[in-house]
Amino acid sequence: MSGMRPPSRDLYRAALLLSAAGDALGYRNQLWEYCKSGPQILKELQELGGLSSLRVTLPDWPISDDTVLHLATAEGLATGKLDEDLYQELAGRYVSAMLDMEGRKPGPTSILGTSQLRPGEPGGYKIPFNPTATGCGAAMRAMCIGLRFPRPSEVSVLVAVSIESGKMTHNHPTGYLGSLASALFVSLSVQRVPLELWGSRLLETLPLALEYIRSTESNTESHLESWDYFRQSWERYLSERGLLQGSGPAVFPSPYGAAERDIEYSRWSLDGWPGRSGHDAPMIAYDALLSAGESWEELCHRSMFHGGDSDSTGVIAGCCWGALYGFLGVPEGNYNALEYRERLEAAADHLHKLAWGNL
Repeated sequence: MSGMRPPSRDLYRAALLLSAAGDALGYRNQLWEYCKSGPQILKELQELGGLSSLRVTLPDWPISDDTVLHLATAEGLATGKLDEDLYQELAGRYVSAMLDMEGRKPGPTSILGTSQLRPGEPGGYKIPFNPTATGCGAAMRAMCIGLRFPRPSEVSVLVAVSIESGKMTHNHPTGYLGSLASALFVSLSVQRVPLELWGSRLLETLPLALEYIRSTESNTESHLESWDYFRQSWERYLSERGLLQGSGPAVFPSPYGAAERDIEYSRWSLDGWPGRSGHDAPMIAYDALLSAGESWEELCHRSMFHGGDSDSTGVIAGCCWGALYGFLGVPEGNYNALEYRERLEAAADHLHKLAWGNL
């Protein structure tokens, strides 16, 4: 696909802005992230006048830790640095981002991981393996890596950057492979690869990730012992959707309303909180993208308004959807007054220029 058509700068802006919108909507200032009932969230949404009447802005709709950390990744990538210079840059920005967490509910693993980083020191972007670092904190901040390295020919760079970025807080395969999934899905959005193929492409990329770990980790044993959970979870999900071989269309349960989705999403989870882990945050986002099509409202219902970690699934789904469809049919109030809108747009413009030059 060397002749792939460059995406417009507006698509990059939509990816970052709708990612932040998905975060703010799913979070609703802590009210919806911690609500365990999708039907209850949709009832409250209706009482607010529905999605089209929402003005997603401060003080009622702040972004959460997810977008603060995603911006840290995006602005780090926007410097144009590569390899160790980039990893040191990201580590420094993740540490700084933790100073902007008032009322944003950062996860305990992200707090611990950033406290162990020593940016500027040799190898200071590396932290020890953590057997409990299975959460989605790496996945929720990695999407923009797919905007920076969108080409099929750049997949090995995307694998390296997403894994190193993820390991800075979530040094466990279930955590950092979630980072790889989020980055890969956005690159596939930019490439216009049909959605039905994304899951099988992820499985095809996992051996590259394993080879990367084998070649860069001094202690590979812990990683290898924990490796299979992510892959097996995705194989099981794709089998149920009829997508394991990459052919479609996807098969969904019937009925598949808010209550049924809460049950289904819980089934995929590691600890009963859907979307909280590195494997199932991208999985719920992917499921929502598959079933929502070009409907922003359906995407929100399925990825942001459910009884799980709804800001983390929303931040991933919103980024992919924006990269695919731009602002198509999205109410302006959902994104035009977002907290940090200017930073998000500037980062999108820088990433577009780095990836595509002045096209």
